[in-house]
Order: sequence, then structure tokens, then C-alpha cells
Amino acid sequence: MLDSVFFQISALLGIVAVVSFLIHLLRQPLLIAYIITGILSGPIVFNLIDSSEDFYRAFSEFGVVLLLFVLGLSLNFTYLKKIGKVAIRTALAQVFFTSSIGLLILIFFKFSFVSALFLAIAITFSSTIIIIKLLTDKRELESVYGQYTVGLMLVQDVIAIVLLLFIPLLSGQESFVVTLGIWALKGIILFSVIYSLSKFILPWILGKVAKSAEFLFIFTIAWCFCIAGLAHWGGFSLEVGALMAGLSLGSTPYHFEISSRIKPLRDFFIMLFFIILGSQMNLGDLRQVIIPGLVLSIFVLIGNPLILYLLYRLQHFTRRNSFLASVTAAQVSEFGFVLLFVGRQLGAVTDRQIATYTVVALVTIFISSYVITYNKKLFQFVRPVLNLLGKDYAYNEEEEVEYFDAWVFGYHRMGWKIVETFKKRKLKTAVVDFNPEYIKKLQQRGISSYFGDVADVEFLDELNFEKAKIIVLTVPDPDDQITAISHIKKKNKKAYIVGTLNHARNLEDLYRAGADYVMMPHLLGGEWMSHKLLNEKWTKTTFHKLKRQQHDEMILRYDIAR
Repeated sequence: MLDSVFFQISALLGIVAVVSFLIHLLRQPLLIAYIITGILSGPIVFNLIDSSEDFYRAFSEFGVVLLLFVLGLSLNFTYLKKIGKVAIRTALAQVFFTSSIGLLILIFFKFSFVSALFLAIAITFSSTIIIIKLLTDKRELESVYGQYTVGLMLVQDVIAIVLLLFIPLLSGQESFVVTLGIWALKGIILFSVIYSLSKFILPWILGKVAKSAEFLFIFTIAWCFCIAGLAHWGGFSLEVGALMAGLSLGSTPYHFEISSRIKPLRDFFIMLFFIILGSQMNLGDLRQVIIPGLVLSIFVLIGNPLILYLLYRLQHFTRRNSFLASVTAAQVSEFGFVLLFVGRQLGAVTDRQIATYTVVALVTIFISSYVITYNKKLFQFVRPVLNLLGKDYAYNEEEEVEYFDAWVFGYHRMGWKIVETFKKRKLKTAVVDFNPEYIKKLQQRGISSYFGDVADVEFLDELNFEKAKIIVLTVPDPDDQITAISHIKKKNKKAYIVGTLNHARNLEDLYRAGADYVMMPHLLGGEWMSHKLLNEKWTKTTFHKLKRQQHDEMILRYDIAR
């Protein structure tokens, strides 16, 4: 084993890069590469790291905290308002039936009841991150089955959060009622403090710090770890505090930008978290867990979708939507690792359960990724069998995704005038800007707006450009525009894209990237003035009229921006 932490991390990064390349060729989530890297780096193969060292434990905690923080940012309860009853009924029933059958399977393999219960509950949760990523790639996140699947994931996440809150209570020395009362009081105080900060202080602070991308990043990291630390100090887990920190920022107009900037840091520590989990497997564990792990994997891949399919059919979903939604959830979640991680800290879970769950994660994530990618072809394959049951009388109406005819990047300077022109042409318009003051003003005017960086491709992935007719970029940086134009062209090749440059050095670069036209304000200004000088008489009246028009234009611009 390498003595230097630097060399250990360097070796891990080298191995994970190679394994990730191979996994990427197989079109699999990189989570699999991280676990495989951990297995290779542990005592089974290279014995590069000792996962029991304190700094690796700290890395694991950082990964979990950032994972739950980003999850809190992305939790969107508007889904539950639309499909709440179905999502709640389905999730509660699915968790009950899946965990009950899983518990019987594990008891059959002679797991202790408590450890089997932890593991059985862990396999009930599906991976929110993997599902949303794959559905987004397929452009099916807003489909009927996509919406109900995300609704199911949200309810599962809430159940997992409640469990993370509730389980530590069972380890208390005092009576359960006393412990529950103290916990409830602490929870009310903690929630009140965080809610008050989020309601009255946080918006003002964000309005100041959001003007600087670097400051926004530093502040959100500080907010995440301070709230997590506050929750831990109050007797809750770091995970719960991180989730509450994310939820407090999730309703702000900056959550897209915050999430896109935090994700790379989260991915780094999550990579280390799963590498460390993988490294904790040993040959003895593997021999003991391979059979129960494979049996549980089969149950998750076949039994869990069957349970969900029947639950959706009982609620009058079509066979197609029931099938697509059920097979999409046929894998285990990162939350399962977090739950087992908490269980091990309490002494209720051993390395055997974690190793078993690791086998289940590897098998189900690997197979379900292909199932989700080709779910419609798989449905066509099984459809003749389902048709033997008779005609399907259920009907689910697809909801439309909100698309815009025109997008304007940058509201200041020229952008406001272009937005007004699009409004006159009755085009449905959205604005992207990195100034929180303009975002607030646009919202007050009822204009759709998004706070974010034009060069942040993860932020651009959140926006729907597919049906846009024209996209205008008034931001001055040519590199940012090239990044945005190239990314937008991948999503919509038919849209007209207009860029902006203050000089001609990067003109051809923007055209090569895909711009249809590039505005150059000094040339346009010179052309306009030349036209006036050529076609207007040089009199006091002429220049007074131009001055008056300019004055009226500035008043209009001030009123709009105010």
C-alpha cells in the first residue's frame, strides 16, 4: 500500500480514469466504474488504500453531504401537486411489498433480522440520479411515464429522509418516547431557524453574492456545510442538514446555477465515496454474498418492476405507461448506500450487508441502464403477451413541455430592446441573465427568466431549446458564445442563432460554431449614423429630433428595467 495520500489519490484517479473509459464505451453510469475501482484498489487486488483511515472517512462524509445538498436543490414538489396521490400511494405500497419480500429472501439466506431489515429497505429505493440522467438524455423526462417515475422517486426520497431522521432515535439510551420528544423539539427549533434564515436573510444575501460566480460558489458551499454542521450539533445527521440546506436554496431563482457549479465537486467526492465502499469488499465477503446478491438482483430487476406494474395498472394507467415506468425503476439507489452507511455507524449493519448491496448495485445499475435506454423496444417485444389479456381501456394524456419561440441571453444593454421586439411579434420569449437584479425585474414583469451562466453546459442542459425559432446572445465574451452556440446546435439545428462581438477577431470562430449572424455594435451604430447623415438634412431640427428620440428611448429602457 502506498504511504503518501497524494500518491494514493493519484493512483485511484489513474485507475478510475481507465475503468471509466471502458464503462463509458459500454454506455453505463460511471457509478459502476467507481465501485469497480474500489474493488481493484482494495485488499482483493492491488491493496492501494486503507479505507479505515480518517481522511477517507471524511471524504465519504463530504460526498454524502454534497449528494444530498444537490438532491435538495433539485427536489421539485410541483410534480407532487399534479400527481401527488398516485405517487404517494404507489411509493408507499412499493416500499412495503418490496421490503417485505426482500426481508424474506434475506432471512432465507440466514441474515440476522435487523441487518436483513436494513438491507431489505435499502433495495426498495431506485436511483433518482441515474433515472433523471437517462430520461433527460432520451428527452422523456416530461412524458407521462417520466413524470410519474420522477414523482415516485421524490416520494421514495422523502421516505428515505424520514428513515435517516428516525433510525438514529432507536440507538438512544433513554426511553423512546423521551428521545422522540427531544428529537421533535430539536427538529422544530432547527427547522424554524433554517426557515427564518431562508425566508428573511438568505434572499438578500443571495442578491448580493450572485453577482459574482466565484462568490456564489463559495457562499453555497459554506451554507451547505454550516447548515449540515448545525443539524449535527442539534442531534441530527449531517445528511439531513445537507438536504435541508439544499431545500432552502431550491426555491430561489439561482438553484440551476448553484446546482451546475456544485455538481463537479459533488461528483469528485461521490467518486471517492463509492471507491471506498468498493474497497471494503474482500474475498471472504464475496464468497458469502455473491449468491444472495444475485438473487436480490433478480428480484430488483424483475420482481420490483412487476410490483410497480400492477400498482400502476390498479390506478388505471395504460399498459405502455405502466410498463415503461416500472422498468425504469429497476435498480437500487445511492440512498441505499447512505442508509447502510448510517446503519453501520449504529452497529446494526456489517460489511457483509454492504458487500451484498454492492453486488446488487453493480448488477442492477448495469442491466437497468440498457433497459431504460431501450424500454420502448422492450415493450414492443412483450406487448403481444400483454395483449392476450384483452383490450387496454386505460388512457393517460401526455402533458406538454413548456417551450419558447425565442431566447435572449443577456438582458442588459441590447437584450431588453430585443425582448420588446419579440413581444411585439407575439413570440413566446425567455431570458437568461447572470444578474440577479434583472431576473427579479423580469419576474415582476411576468417574463420567463433563468439565472445562469451562458457558458455552463450543465445549466444549458436544463433549458428547452428544441422548438426555438431564434436565439440571440448579447453577452460580450466570444468563448462563452462559442460554447453556448455549439451546445444549442446539438439540441436544435434549425433555430437561427445571432451572436454579438465588440471586435472582429473572433468573427469567423462564431460563424464556424454555428452562428447565423453576428452583431457588431460599433459597425451597426456607424451604419445607422451614416444612414442618418446621408438621408437627413443637417439642421438643428434634425439633430433635436434624434436627441429627442434617444431621450424617449432611454426613458423607456429605464421604465422597463426599473
